[in-house]
Amino acid sequence: MDTASFDKLLSKFKVSVVKFDVAYPYGDKHEEYAKFSLAAAEVEDLFVGEVGIKDYGDKDNTDLAERFKVKKEDFPVVILFKVFDNGKIAEKHRFDGDFKADNIKTFIRQKSGIYLPRPGCVEEFDNLADRLMTLTDSGSKGKIIVEAETIKEKLNEDKAKKAEIYIKIMHKVVSEGEKFIDKETERVTKLLDGKVSESKKKQLEKRINILKSFARQKSKDEL
Repeated sequence: MDTASFDKLLSKFKVSVVKFDVAYPYGDKHEEYAKFSLAAAEVEDLFVGEVGIKDYGDKDNTDLAERFKVKKEDFPVVILFKVFDNGKIAEKHRFDGDFKADNIKTFIRQKSGIYLPRPGCVEEFDNLADRLMTLTDSGSKGKIIVEAETIKEKLNEDKAKKAEIYIKIMHKVVSEGEKFIDKETERVTKLLDGKVSESKKKQLEKRINILKSFARQKSKDEL
């Protein structure tokens, strides 16, 4: 994407995600964005793009960097754009979390409602996890758990097993607070780093993915 095509492309989609970076990016963060882009390729309502910015020569796209307050020392910067029906930008949300593909997916879901699945996750329960983590009183959180139990009863055996993991985590969040998510993620990560069978490894990786569904991805919101 460049200055000439930026607004034209964004106006065609309700939601766009754009990475602002050096003109020829490389490294772990670039690879993580590539993973995210591949996972998002089949989602019709989401446009994923990249803007290469040069601070030398013709200084390509530096006007876009200035427009969205993107600084070179912050590269890469990922911003989600939501657009009005008339094609004008309605909202901007700047990703400010750990730069991993799965975290970007969660950020997209939380800020736009567009679902990008991860292995082991269930869309209905990811949405319930989002709602649970935005509530502050235990009564309202309890209602979410009751709703989750009701939905689980209508699922097939495979999804019901996954749903049970969500529900157990929900109970822990209510009893121990949000700190449980970090504590449990650390515990499961340590198990993954040890000697486990391939089947156990896949099981633990799916649990990590479900835990990520409860993590609120940080962003810098701008209107």
